[in-house]
Amino acid sequence: MVTSIILIKAERTTVNSIAEQLVELDGISEVYSVSGKYDLIAIARLKTNEELATLVTGRMRDIEGIVNTETMLAFKAYSRHDLESMFSLGM
Repeated sequence: MVTSIILIKAERTTVNSIAEQLVELDGISEVYSVSGKYDLIAIARLKTNEELATLVTGRMRDIEGIVNTETMLAFKAYSRHDLESMFSLGM
């Protein structure tokens, strides 16, 4: 499983629309509107790096209003929550 954090800069008037479109894409598990340098953060969980590349450089590229993205790959998760069991239960 490849987990990535995608930092997104958006045109100011399109933030909500972009978030709604992103959350509908296969592989995007969560989208957060945030303060600071970026407007949105999307969490992507996919099987392969190739699927991640298709998501970021293909499907996300077609969403109007995205100005810039920065994608980070997660190496290891540290959490008090059992994330794997949460996702396998459909939460």
